[in-house]
Amino acid sequence: MQKIAFILNGEEVSLEVLSSTTTLLDWLREEKKLTGTKEGCNEGDCGACTVLVTDLKKGQAEHKALNACILFLPQLDGKSVRTIEGLASKTSDLRIQEEMISNHSSQCGFCTPGIVVSLLTAQLNKDKNYDDILAGNLCRCTGYTPIIDAAIAAEKNAEMPGWVKVDNNKLKKIAINKKSKQSKLFLPQTIKDLEKWCNKNPDGILVGGATDVGLWVTKKLMDLKQICFIGQISEMSQIKTANQSLNIGACTTIETLRNSIKISHPEFSELLRRYGSTQVRNAATIGGNIANGSPIGDSSPALIALGATISLNLNGKHRTIPIEEFFIKYGLQNKQKGEFIESINMPRKEENFRCYKISKRFDQDISAICGCFNITIKKETIINARIAFGGMAEIPKRAIAVEDFLIGSSWSEETISKACLEFENDFNPISDMRASSKYRNLVAKNLLKKYFIELSKTEKNTNVLRVEI
Repeated sequence: MQKIAFILNGEEVSLEVLSSTTTLLDWLREEKKLTGTKEGCNEGDCGACTVLVTDLKKGQAEHKALNACILFLPQLDGKSVRTIEGLASKTSDLRIQEEMISNHSSQCGFCTPGIVVSLLTAQLNKDKNYDDILAGNLCRCTGYTPIIDAAIAAEKNAEMPGWVKVDNNKLKKIAINKKSKQSKLFLPQTIKDLEKWCNKNPDGILVGGATDVGLWVTKKLMDLKQICFIGQISEMSQIKTANQSLNIGACTTIETLRNSIKISHPEFSELLRRYGSTQVRNAATIGGNIANGSPIGDSSPALIALGATISLNLNGKHRTIPIEEFFIKYGLQNKQKGEFIESINMPRKEENFRCYKISKRFDQDISAICGCFNITIKKETIINARIAFGGMAEIPKRAIAVEDFLIGSSWSEETISKACLEFENDFNPISDMRASSKYRNLVAKNLLKKYFIELSKTEKNTNVLRVEI
């Protein structure tokens, strides 16, 4: 049994955790009777359970909207949580709540608490991109126009709630206490602590953001043993610049990575914007996305095309491998028992890198196919090519035959057309609920042609998001 401490709606909670996989949602509703946080999908899609979680990073408050349904209680240690019940003061509602009423932004009301929490978190972060913010909050009654109208209206004369500073001051005290209690086996604070835990528990499960493992519990009803939560290890949550590369800690969240590479890797950043919702990106880690070995994980084909490497740690002994060598076959990765991904290394900048996600929905959808391209051209001759796909094989995989054909050839439409014939030597995709094998093969070829058009600048923009009539 382990003890954790966090702040809930302004009150410090000291809690003995009987089960490390108890979700915050279940605990709030069943133990604390805070039923404003709703259970909708129970898998991190609908946003009805959204809560505001605040953590201190280098003394600065970091506010995140997170899905309580796939957030385990140990992940809250040393943090602050605000539910819908804890947002308004005793005498008045928040401005966003008032505007939601004035703009008739709610009908059945089931999704409204999560929407209010998401919008308030955005205000605290000075984020006004409401299409992105609300992508993880599903409303099937009102439609989003009155909700966004309320958000825009609430921007005017919006004041920071008084409890924000109060919570931050309480967090500083908890952070001090946490430093003196670093013996928690399932909440290591350093890489050394993690090495020791993995050495003693070689079959243990490492949990970064729980956006995948959470579903093992809520959907598969698995009873997980030997769990280690690693999201709080600061050494593995940093992005460092060294020479011509970026070193990314495995516990870096997708949202942190996305914001950090907007200038250096705009295409990769845009791909990550379509990775789940804001709530999911705030929790999911880049290391977790790689480690689960999914053939449709969007970050892996991008990192393969960029020529990234990963650093693996086995009880303090490190080895570095190209990321494509990590994936052996479906469900099997190049990782020994007790070994974990510590960091990812990728080039600081690649001018010709592009990536394309094809899915049935723009937001919150798993890729039918994800194609990533990185071709180097010198004097109209292709001197290097790295092309990788997700959704085309049982693992994220390079198009080696296509690459070999391209290297040494002229950069021309004729070359691209001939190279497309090589895809059949690289891939034999399956047909499933997301796409047929025939469709995937056709789209893969078309994405290479799209890439050629974009790099040749015969078209300014091949992405159509909105048509003005």
